[in-house]
Amino acid sequence: MFKQVRLVKRVFQGIMKQVRKRGREAMGKYDNDVKRLLELVGGKENIQAVSHCMTRMRFVLIDPKKADEKTIEELPSVKGTFTQAGQYQVIIGNDVSVFYNEFTKYAGIEGVSKDAVKAAAKTNQNIAQKIMGTLGEIFAPLIPALICGGLVLGFRNVIGEINFFNNGTQSLADISQFWSGMYNFLWLIGEAVFHLLPVGIVWSITKKMGTTQILGIILGLTLVSSQLLNGFSVADTPASEIPVWDFGFFKVEMIGYQGQVIAAMMAGFVLVYLEKFFKKICPEVISMIVVPFCSLVPAVIIAHTIVGPIGWTIGNAIGNVVYAGLTSDFRFLFAAVFGLLYAPLVMTGLHHMTNAIDSQLLNTPAHSTILWPMIALSNIAQGSSVLAMSVLQKKNERAQQVNVPACISCYLGVTEPALFGVNLKYVFPLVCGMIGSCCAAMISVGFGVEALSIGVGGLPGILSIKPEYWLIFLLAMAVAIVIPFTLTFIVGRIKLSKEDRFGKENAAPAVETAEGAEAVETAQAADSTASAITVSKTEAADVKELKSILDGKVMPIEEAPDDVFSQKIMGDGVAIEPSNTVVTAPADCDVSVVMADTGHACGLTLPNGVELLIHVGVDTVDMGGDGFKLLVNEGDHVKAGQKLIEFDPEKIKAAGHPCTTMLIVTAEGSAANIQMHSGMDAKAGETTVISWD
Repeated sequence: MFKQVRLVKRVFQGIMKQVRKRGREAMGKYDNDVKRLLELVGGKENIQAVSHCMTRMRFVLIDPKKADEKTIEELPSVKGTFTQAGQYQVIIGNDVSVFYNEFTKYAGIEGVSKDAVKAAAKTNQNIAQKIMGTLGEIFAPLIPALICGGLVLGFRNVIGEINFFNNGTQSLADISQFWSGMYNFLWLIGEAVFHLLPVGIVWSITKKMGTTQILGIILGLTLVSSQLLNGFSVADTPASEIPVWDFGFFKVEMIGYQGQVIAAMMAGFVLVYLEKFFKKICPEVISMIVVPFCSLVPAVIIAHTIVGPIGWTIGNAIGNVVYAGLTSDFRFLFAAVFGLLYAPLVMTGLHHMTNAIDSQLLNTPAHSTILWPMIALSNIAQGSSVLAMSVLQKKNERAQQVNVPACISCYLGVTEPALFGVNLKYVFPLVCGMIGSCCAAMISVGFGVEALSIGVGGLPGILSIKPEYWLIFLLAMAVAIVIPFTLTFIVGRIKLSKEDRFGKENAAPAVETAEGAEAVETAQAADSTASAITVSKTEAADVKELKSILDGKVMPIEEAPDDVFSQKIMGDGVAIEPSNTVVTAPADCDVSVVMADTGHACGLTLPNGVELLIHVGVDTVDMGGDGFKLLVNEGDHVKAGQKLIEFDPEKIKAAGHPCTTMLIVTAEGSAANIQMHSGMDAKAGETTVISWD
């Protein structure tokens, strides 16, 4: 009996020793990291504003160049860094609130609201950056539609433009009524995306500028109305046959602006500033009636009489200049420069201008673009550099968590994760990718490779290429793969340190200390005793699956509209497009972290040590809690299916944020072989979305 008491006492003392030790280590870790981070961002005097969300510290730095990014990313508490919209963001994880409090206390500075940080961030940008940022925010919501439209037209390419049958004389659509019908049907989507693009552009401008979006949609519709002569038919229509509005003392040509980008943007900004003007001067009691009428009607008139023709002229001039450059005797030089510099353009945001130029090129008599194939090749080249880095760093687990998804994303046409997460970090992969892109672009332009649509980049970009250029484009793709991969691999073997290639754990041999051995022994004794004493705890920890936290479509986390989640920087998990408005607990667990001020996220801990992060929407921290109701407190024990968060999807969408909700495994605990289940419509509390052995 006394022997058993002494054993229990010894085990308890061992447990408490470990708890105290870990507490000291945690305190020491954060204290040191806080001090180092303050030093590495340039000190207190370099911080204009600082805040935090559920996972990230958000800095506005007076001089961003003073931030030592490489050293910051090596801090134990830091999972990654990136710069976005003038904010330097440091990814900490679930403990970000603790870290933030210690940081602000040590630095002697006051944190500010998220809106204040965003406002301060704008002062950190020059005019060109602000313009490009605005342009990027206008085009960003349109990208999914452009990608979808590009894939649709690419598929039409395959079934209706390539003569696979009867000795190369007939296409699939020629020999099959079904595929002929499909070829014609798919144009419904292609036309909606590319011909009616002004509707999306004007809507996006009103959304970005915070004015009435339905008025933007209506203005866009007036630019592409069926009452007007289709903009693509103007060049083939004699001037005498162009319809007009006859006002007696003057006439206005009834010309549509299908596919026109510059004209649509100019019209959209006219509407925005008219609405803001009339809202400012109009009494609120009659604002509902007066403002829409006085904004929309003049905007439509100005669009068709002034800014529309001006925008048409500017757009066509830009398209003609670029087309002339791509078809002139100097086209190889043009291609070399564009191929070399496109990746840096992406990093500055200037690449969004190429969307406008490409759209204008599609309005030329050829209805094709030589520019887009080079963009697709640049995507492939940067992805190939990342692929080489992945091979070089195959034993560096932390690096692979970024390399693999970044490479896949790049090959599918989205280069930002690769550029900011890998290539820019080491620089030489970026340069090697630029060289490969330059060579591939010269081949593409030299042989006049043309694309029938835009939006599909990377390897699938071949679907948008005219069939007669497929072989040449395949050659250019091979160059964009081989040259960057080879150069990056060769240079990487020379420049990368052992730690870069193999990680800290494999770069130096582990040293087992007596203290470590004691800790293991104590932990084993504690586990044995705990197992013998608390059966109920074991049963509680025997959870093998997590149920969906929402009704809705479950997607792989790689499809999350936020690089921090899609790159699995916080951990693996699933993303859910919700069809209801209440987040529920996926299992019996404890609430470990809450965002009390904003209500948009919380952290959970299961009895087996698995830690979870639930994050409702993307960048919803900026909403300051508007549209969210937190139903639990930190420290609460909740049952599976219990309500955690209520949210208003309409408010989230009105604020310009996706409603996509993430369920992330941030710590695996004792779980093994964790599997994610996606690709189905889930029912909250019923459908299994994550499981383990």
